[in-house]
Amino acid sequence: MKDQKRPLPVPTPETAHFWEGTRQGELRLQRCVHCAHAYFPPRPFCPKCSSAEIETFAASGRASLYSYVISQRSIPGFEAPYAIAVVQLEEGPRMMTNITGCAQTPEALRLDMLLEVAFAKQNEEITLPLFKPSEA
Repeated sequence: MKDQKRPLPVPTPETAHFWEGTRQGELRLQRCVHCAHAYFPPRPFCPKCSSAEIETFAASGRASLYSYVISQRSIPGFEAPYAIAVVQLEEGPRMMTNITGCAQTPEALRLDMLLEVAFAKQNEEITLPLFKPSEA
């Protein structure tokens, strides 16, 4: 099972800026020019006020652990146990991801623990933003 690769996202015109950013080691979010709401996932309009005036910006890469579940079942690309997590980005949005760089146990994965983005290159097109415990 270790040689099987994880399923990867397929970039779209709406998400191209995000995947270009991850390839460059940058976590990019979008923000509404009209109401200043930062959001994820990428979309061509603000989910808060529906304005089409949006901008892309580089996020800090800092987050906290909002929620998680530890899967005990291996699937292609994931060797159990592994954490499926939701992180609260410093800029406000929440993002689903995986936690890396620590034991995949309830003792190691504490809610609200500080995290930082860790980029994992999968192929020439896709680099995934995973999160690891912050050193700060």
